[in-house]
Amino acid sequence: MKDENIPENTKSKSIKEIKDEINQILEKLESSQTNLSDSMNDYARLITLNKRIDSLFKKRNKEISVIGKKIRKDL
Repeated sequence: MKDENIPENTKSKSIKEIKDEINQILEKLESSQTNLSDSMNDYARLITLNKRIDSLFKKRNKEISVIGKKIRKDL
């Protein structure tokens, strides 16, 4: 899922907010109080959140790499 396919309400969340939502969904899924339809929707939401976190980590990794290159260049 490319960044443009991620819903806006997910794009605007911080990593902490995404992590908190993931934990809430996991708690819900681990309880026996959910039906199959809700579980499938929650699982799809987890996939979306995971892809957003992956995208954020890749972006931060690139930023760190650029900083590292600048530092090495300045040495």
